[in-house]
Amino acid sequence: MATTEAAPGQDLPADREVLDWALFGVAVRELAQAVVDSGFTPDLVVAVARGGLPPGGAIAYALGTKSVGTLNVEFYTGVDERLDEPQLLPPLLDTDALHGLTALVVDDVADTGETLALVQRLVAGHCAEARAAVLYAKPRSVVEPDYVWRRTDRWITFPWSAEPPVQAAPA
Repeated sequence: MATTEAAPGQDLPADREVLDWALFGVAVRELAQAVVDSGFTPDLVVAVARGGLPPGGAIAYALGTKSVGTLNVEFYTGVDERLDEPQLLPPLLDTDALHGLTALVVDDVADTGETLALVQRLVAGHCAEARAAVLYAKPRSVVEPDYVWRRTDRWITFPWSAEPPVQAAPA
């Protein structure tokens, strides 16, 4: 079955992490609890689109943080296939509005860590403090997120990318 995580004609690895919606709920609550337990209180959650949108919104709710922004980044084009470097896509976050704030950058996974590093540098350059939270971190990541729910070296299937895109019904 084609999914949004695989390129056309590409198969998913048989040995992979699979996060379903029920476990996702547990994961974001545990990740939010780790943020609270650390004493960090973000003024803003910045979700890295697209994979960071579901955890970013859920963590913002769990923390009671009403300000949520997004940064759109394209890097992966399929399973273990990516561009040479992550690319920011419009619309861009209003970085002038970040001055003096504390921010929590949220993504689904720090795989190579290149996307998270790009977003964290951009946000940290405008905020009083910026930390990062991810559901999963992989050992090859070039950054160490401040908050990690689980660590793995396997491919991860997330519930929001496990199904193929919706198609128009036949006429």
